[in-house]
Amino acid sequence: MFLKTFGWSFGITAVALVVAFFYGGVEALVLCAILGVLEVSLSFDNAVVNARILEKMSAFWQKIFLTVGILIAVLGMRIAFPLLIVGVTANLNPLEAVQLALEKGDIHTPGSYAYLLHDAHPLIAAFGGVFLLMLFLDFMFEERELHWLGFLEKPLAFIGRLQGAAMAISLVILVIAAVMVRPGKEVDVLIAGILGMITYLLVNGLGELFNVDGDESPETAAVAKKANNGVGKAVGKAAFMLFLYLEVIDASFSFDGVIGAFAITSDPIIIALGLGLIGAIFVRSLTVFLVREGTLDDYEYLDHGAHWAIGALAIILLLTISIEVNEVITGVIGVFFIGAAFLSSIARNKRITAAQKTPADQLCS
Repeated sequence: MFLKTFGWSFGITAVALVVAFFYGGVEALVLCAILGVLEVSLSFDNAVVNARILEKMSAFWQKIFLTVGILIAVLGMRIAFPLLIVGVTANLNPLEAVQLALEKGDIHTPGSYAYLLHDAHPLIAAFGGVFLLMLFLDFMFEERELHWLGFLEKPLAFIGRLQGAAMAISLVILVIAAVMVRPGKEVDVLIAGILGMITYLLVNGLGELFNVDGDESPETAAVAKKANNGVGKAVGKAAFMLFLYLEVIDASFSFDGVIGAFAITSDPIIIALGLGLIGAIFVRSLTVFLVREGTLDDYEYLDHGAHWAIGALAIILLLTISIEVNEVITGVIGVFFIGAAFLSSIARNKRITAAQKTPADQLCS
């Protein structure tokens, strides 16, 4: 299963590293590898969240996510998105933006591609930070029987009883972030953050509107259920909305990696190879592995750990509007929450197994 799921990722990684070597020698190869590791370390929580959504989709839409979704992740977010931001910021047409990118200007050189993208970071961070913060708060504010960090999650669930709590808290944090930004960017940061909130509300609301149970006719639902071994999966409009939701979440997670990559290199080719071909594809493979192995059901605290990592990433993104935060810190925090949730899940499973043993079983063991 491991080789079947990750084999093509290792193959593409080898190809990307070879291309990087012929493109810029040993230095380019090393930078490409570093960017790939950076993207994967930043995206463990992304893979967990993606897997939880992906397992609700039919086999057909899972394949769409792994094919069309890959193109969107690699070509869209890791290549086209930075070009679009620079083009809009500097009032350049697409060809001029590409030419500027290929000049590989230093991040500290005014007018360079890296400089312009870095200058737009407060807006990008506000949009992505608020979107992810809403995702985190909606999860934590939901009433549930299972809690991981109960001393925090139970009070948050109680706060969640207040209608509109997630929106109110997100707006307060956004205003604080806007106040801390350098002069002249306050309004832009507020607008970007509000757009991030609107995007989350729209995508999440449309997902609930086209719900899995009510979307299809009984005949279509029966066919879908039979095709998925008796388990109802999202098809049609419901699956399409889940797909859009996945892509927006993936885009929000990629913001910090795309911006942070320019602190390592300003070469768009190496960034595309490292973040796109290596990082993004490994994250997709990890998502598929979690779905096929049923890992999220076997280790039930992983959902909680992923969302705590999302909350940390959201706060870090909003902090980077006014201060510099090393991307390594972001990656370490994400891995810490996922790892801690995984170990807690193992301990919980052992307690459940021990409690289910009969006295006779305990004597035999």
